[in-house]
Amino acid sequence: MDFAYSPKAEELQKKLQDFVDSHAYPAEPVYFRQIEESGDHHFHPPVMEELKAEARSRGLWNLFLPEERWGAGLTNLEYAPLAEIMGRSPLASEATNCAAPDTGNMEILAEFGTPEQQDRWLVPLLEGEIRSCFSMTEPDVASSDATNIRTRIAREGDEYVIQGRKWFSSGAMSDRCKVAIVMGVTDPDADPYHRQSMVLVPLDAPGVKVERNLSVFGYEHGGGHAEIHYDDVRVPASSLLGDEGGGFAIAQARLGPGRIHHCMRTIGVAERAFELMCRRAHERAPFGKPLAEQGVIREWIADSRIKIEQARLLVLKAALLMDTVGKKGARIEISAIKVAAVEAAEFVLDKAIQVHGGAGVTQDFPLAAMFAGVRTLRFADGPDEVHRMVIARRELARFAPTEPPTS
Repeated sequence: MDFAYSPKAEELQKKLQDFVDSHAYPAEPVYFRQIEESGDHHFHPPVMEELKAEARSRGLWNLFLPEERWGAGLTNLEYAPLAEIMGRSPLASEATNCAAPDTGNMEILAEFGTPEQQDRWLVPLLEGEIRSCFSMTEPDVASSDATNIRTRIAREGDEYVIQGRKWFSSGAMSDRCKVAIVMGVTDPDADPYHRQSMVLVPLDAPGVKVERNLSVFGYEHGGGHAEIHYDDVRVPASSLLGDEGGGFAIAQARLGPGRIHHCMRTIGVAERAFELMCRRAHERAPFGKPLAEQGVIREWIADSRIKIEQARLLVLKAALLMDTVGKKGARIEISAIKVAAVEAAEFVLDKAIQVHGGAGVTQDFPLAAMFAGVRTLRFADGPDEVHRMVIARRELARFAPTEPPTS
């Protein structure tokens, strides 16, 4: 397999790495200090707007969208290393307008949205003027199986009426979040994969109640993870995204590229944790001997490098397959990277925290926050168990006997 990058992609990697080194890393303490001083965990720090302006001036904007009309025109394989670089700083993705959940929402608006929907929501999202959230997961059902969703979206004349409760609607705690893409049941009598639809719901619509934020291992920052009650919310029928009954298919379309993004960003997290671990190993010398000279530490560092490289190659393979045979043809690899990348990053972070000792679990280093985010990815976009089930089902089918076994 040829993982060589185009000259355009190589140039963007250099520019993005320089931006992260010269602007994103130095801005991190400023960003978190501005949030702390505001007294609001979901405050939008002014330094982020400065970073966005700088990134845009460098041509580092909307890099994730493959359509040149909207984005940079990159393939999945070209974008993958850029996502890894962004993953090294918690500020880089938003600074370049490549942050989830907006990326996935912009992708489906570009693919399924009407011209009117694109003008109203996609354009300001592309400009970085607003944020959005994706309301699919529900607190009362096993949302790893999206066919369980209970939120009702009923057609009444020229309107849809939404009734239900969602949570982990990431980003909705920010006052910059203006629209939710809500998935719910429009036809309960249809087959399980055609019952659901998606509608665009302004967050200031009557009946939308953002009830609380869900902390993640105690962390509350950014746009948060909101629990939202949609209580008899009415939106025009023109708010339907795509076709009625097409919600499940749109959700699947959203997840393919998004998993490439998540996994490469996760590898970026692992690389930064790896660097911190190696530097700490040189700096600390318990019992008169640097940690870097301890055999067990060297084993951790070697295993970490192996796991990172393995995960990166698997993600690049999945990206290449998506570009050449499409999301369906890359389905197994997409499931595999979702498991492998997170497992690799969890291993590296765990060892990096251990090398840092007590400091590793404090706010003095980014490792604890990084670990909380990575651990959450083991069920975001589908739990590991579901992805393993998909892989095992395909592999077992390859070896299924043509005749029933004899007793």
